[in-house]
Amino acid sequence: MIRVLLCDDHALIRRGMRDTLVDAGDIDVVGEVSDYGSLREWLRTGSRPDVLLLDINLPGRSGLDVLHVFKDEPDAPRTLVVSMYPEEQYAIRCLRGGAFGYVNKGGDPAELVQAVRMVAQGRKYVTPEIAQMLVENLTAPQPEQAHQKLSDRELQTLVLIASGKRLSDIAEELVLSPKTVSVYRARVLEKLGLSNNSELTVYAIRQGLVQG
Repeated sequence: MIRVLLCDDHALIRRGMRDTLVDAGDIDVVGEVSDYGSLREWLRTGSRPDVLLLDINLPGRSGLDVLHVFKDEPDAPRTLVVSMYPEEQYAIRCLRGGAFGYVNKGGDPAELVQAVRMVAQGRKYVTPEIAQMLVENLTAPQPEQAHQKLSDRELQTLVLIASGKRLSDIAEELVLSPKTVSVYRARVLEKLGLSNNSELTVYAIRQGLVQG
C-alpha cells in the first residue's frame, strides 16, 4: 500500500482527496494535517509517508515555504503539490522548489491517483501542459515576467491582495504582523512598478494569477 499524508487547511478538500485515493485500492491515507506546525509534529511522531500531498495556500508558512524547508532535509517526504492555482504560474516554481509533481484541484480525480502512484515510485509527475512549458523554457527561454522576480512570500501577498483580502486579513491568514505584510506589499509594488492595490489586482488578473 502507498502511504499518503494530506496537508490542506480545508477539511472538505481533504475529505474529497481521501475518498478519491482510498477508492483506488492501493493507497492508504495515514494522516491529515492543516498547517506547517501540525505537519512537522506529525512527521516527528508518525511514520514517514510515501507521498505528502501539499497545498500551496496554508496558514502561516505557505506550501512553497515548506518545499524550501524540505530541500535541506535528506529524509523529507516526496511531495506532490495539489493546488487551485493555475499550472502556468505555479507548477514550475513548485518543481524548482523540490516538489515531485503538481496537480490542479479542479482536475480529473484519476489524475491525482496516477500522480500519487508515480511519485511513490520516486518519479516526477507533470501534466502534458507542464511538460510543454518545460520544453519551451529549455528550447526557447522566454523573457522573465515581472512577478517571476517576486519571492514566494511576495507572490503569495500579491495573490491574496488581488483576491480582495485586506492587509489585516492577510496578516491573520499568514500568521504575520500587519506591518510585515505592509512591507511585502511595498516590495511587490516596487518590483512590479505599480502604485496601488487596484493596479495590483488588474496585473494579477491579466497574468492569470487570480480569476477575474
